[in-house]
Amino acid sequence: MLPHAQPVPVVSVNPPDLPSAAARALAEALHAALADAWTAVDAPGPLAAAPPVTDYRAAPVPDDLLSGRAELIVEASDLPALRAALSSGADAVVIDFDDTFAPTPANVAAAWAALPEWFAADVPLLARPRALYAPQPGLTFAGQPARGALCDLAALLTARPGRVPHLYLPKLESVVQARAWATALRASEGHLSLSPGTLRVCLQIETLPGLLHMDALLAELRPWAFGLNAGRWDYVFSLVKTTGSDRAAPVPPRAGLGMDVDAMQAYAQALVDVCRARGAQAVGGTAAVSPDPRDPTPALDAVRADKAREAAQGFQGAWAGLPELLDAVREGLATPASPLPLTAPVTRERLLALPDPGPLPAAEVRDTLGLALDVFGAWFAGRGVITRNGRIEDTATAELARALLWQWVRVGAPLDDGTVFDRGAYRTLRRALRPDDAPEATLLDHVVLADAAPAYVPLEAHRLTLTPTSPA
Repeated sequence: MLPHAQPVPVVSVNPPDLPSAAARALAEALHAALADAWTAVDAPGPLAAAPPVTDYRAAPVPDDLLSGRAELIVEASDLPALRAALSSGADAVVIDFDDTFAPTPANVAAAWAALPEWFAADVPLLARPRALYAPQPGLTFAGQPARGALCDLAALLTARPGRVPHLYLPKLESVVQARAWATALRASEGHLSLSPGTLRVCLQIETLPGLLHMDALLAELRPWAFGLNAGRWDYVFSLVKTTGSDRAAPVPPRAGLGMDVDAMQAYAQALVDVCRARGAQAVGGTAAVSPDPRDPTPALDAVRADKAREAAQGFQGAWAGLPELLDAVREGLATPASPLPLTAPVTRERLLALPDPGPLPAAEVRDTLGLALDVFGAWFAGRGVITRNGRIEDTATAELARALLWQWVRVGAPLDDGTVFDRGAYRTLRRALRPDDAPEATLLDHVVLADAAPAYVPLEAHRLTLTPTSPA
């Protein structure tokens, strides 16, 4: 921990309990099944080339998940937004406990308690539990700390007997982690007397190790896994975090890391290639703009163009961050862009070849720092997603922002105003935006000025005893 980074006290709150005896029993069974797995699960994913995988086929796509669909993602404790989503006309609704979710005790309890209401709706439902790394503070099983992913899974699968949601599995980095999810799915089906393969999951490819091993991940989960999802900003965050220390030049800012960059095209191409080879469905990224009500056309046109590009690449569905984006997502997927020119094979070199941006715009560096502080500040206040400068921002984009800041400080990135962005420049700029005693400043200092980029901000907040609190 940095000498000047003083954690704020943990707010005294009652930890959430599982919403029912059935959920508690399933969570206990899941933690027992994985009791000896956590040391291996928590290890970083390997970056070595993946060994060949024996031929296999992915699980069938669920009948209610149509090709060309627009899925509306909603934060799990935002009850008004969830109610609106169910009547929005979305082709499916994603209940999110991950990037858009601030896991305060009140938010967790509210999200779990509301699940029976959502599962009564006649809308295809998917849910994204927390990642395997995330703890569930205040709960233990057999004397060991609970994991948020397993608690979420137990709440989701027992909320309404006779109905289970399809699942997105986030932040996968290794076959060991895929095997842990396979154990949890198998144990869940057995505990609930479901036929093997009843549950259906889509794997989120949002880490560099996960991309390098995605064929093996899909193979490990093939009784349940019907597709792969491109989580682009999480993936770029992982790419920067994992390889940033090996780069002498600064990584481009977020505006220079779009899907037109060859490394990102290689990422999408690799994902679609595996899906085609294994009979899986490729699900595209999130439309995350917030259209200006006075003139929404530019934002909606950008969404259509982005989804038309994804459709041309082979993606068959995508996410919308707001109800007003659903039509643009569908229209883009339905009208693929012109076929892309033949590209070079996907190689490790292509995946890692980010362009040298030259001197970074000082205004963009300031905005990147401000974005991280704004999202972390909202997270500490119990809100996992915000709208900022016409974009929807959440933990994923804040993680990317802090990784960029860390890499720029590490290499002493030159700025277009003639200065250098080093540790001192970072501190000066951060203090101009937040005082030292703000929890979001403490957290950002810790992850930006670290020698090695920490794995995940929510985990670092937990380790620093910085916790999100529920809104007043």
